[in-house]
Amino acid sequence: MTNVNKKSVEDISVQGKKVLVRCDFNVPLKDGVITDDNRIQGALPTIKYLLANGAAVILCSHLGRPKGEFNMKYTLAPVAKRLSECLGIEVALAKDVVGEDAVAKAANLKSGECMLLENVRFHAEEEKNNPEFAKKLADMADIYVNDAFGTAHRAHASTAGVADYLPAVCGYLINKEITIMGKALADPDRPLVAILGGAKVSDKLNVINNLLEKVDTLIIGGGMAYTFLKAQGKGIGKSLLDESKLDYCVEMMKKAEEKGVKLLLPVDTVCAKSFPDPIDAEIETVTVSADAIPEDMQGLDIGPATRELFANAVLSAKTVIWNGPMGVFENPTLAVGTKAVAQALADSDAITIVGGGDSAAACQTLGFGDKITHISTGGGASLEFLEGLELPGIACLNDKQ
Repeated sequence: MTNVNKKSVEDISVQGKKVLVRCDFNVPLKDGVITDDNRIQGALPTIKYLLANGAAVILCSHLGRPKGEFNMKYTLAPVAKRLSECLGIEVALAKDVVGEDAVAKAANLKSGECMLLENVRFHAEEEKNNPEFAKKLADMADIYVNDAFGTAHRAHASTAGVADYLPAVCGYLINKEITIMGKALADPDRPLVAILGGAKVSDKLNVINNLLEKVDTLIIGGGMAYTFLKAQGKGIGKSLLDESKLDYCVEMMKKAEEKGVKLLLPVDTVCAKSFPDPIDAEIETVTVSADAIPEDMQGLDIGPATRELFANAVLSAKTVIWNGPMGVFENPTLAVGTKAVAQALADSDAITIVGGGDSAAACQTLGFGDKITHISTGGGASLEFLEGLELPGIACLNDKQ
């Protein structure tokens, strides 16, 4: 697992230094207007700290998938505008990434000033972690700060490569992620309960295996639960099935028993004849026992008895980790299970951690965001963290002594 004892911006002197900060400004846009600036808000504490402590701040990020070409559909101009509003100072946008304009603007940047490089993925060298490109980025600065947890599982030039050429530390956002999630996995207040949802077992194979080494209770819901139910010999009708993973599910249930881990699966399920189309369409459902799913129906959410079972497990915990919805939460009729789990986390006195992606979106949408200890900013990164994998964007940072 990635060593999480990393230096942060507070562990180094930034006075009079040029600091290159990798942020996650991959924000949703509609007609060139930002529709959700959460990621920008998340980066502000680090940026403000650096500016207040006399640094000249050079920000960089990707946006969308420009596939290594200068495609102005993916320009960071709306981000520069929003940052200027949030910081109350002009954040100049370079016309390029490592070209003449960026280099000139960086050279002239003074302490207390801030600029933004154009989209790093305008260069194919970024995702290839090209050393020459990483060196050009590094040459503009004296210190590197990674504050983009959402891309920390990628070994790209701006997320890992630049650390070969500069002292490298984390910003507040990454520091919070690795401190809270690191403790939850390495030294949790117990009982530790993990809840996994989402569609496929194959997406969470290594997460299940790793968590069974650490948790007291593992709850499995969402589409992936039906493969476990099938592995128990239950009929699951037309529910989602990862047929090639049936043996794996048997193996994991056996491992849970051997480790003394309580493994909770749905005891009842909300079924429908077909998947909602469009996804938010009205849909007729029936609730049945998990071992009585009709042949012509599919399970699309957890039922009331399961909601109570899962909520009780959460309320008895001291630490809870949740990744993945309990059903097709985009549909109001089928969001009840996910909402119940979010409510249980909100009502709990435990340390509650929600992995990025759909479960994070569900918590925010349902208005529980401020009642959760920590909502991760990285979907793929938080999953790989839960798997126990080394994250290149964190491994590259300087260790605390």
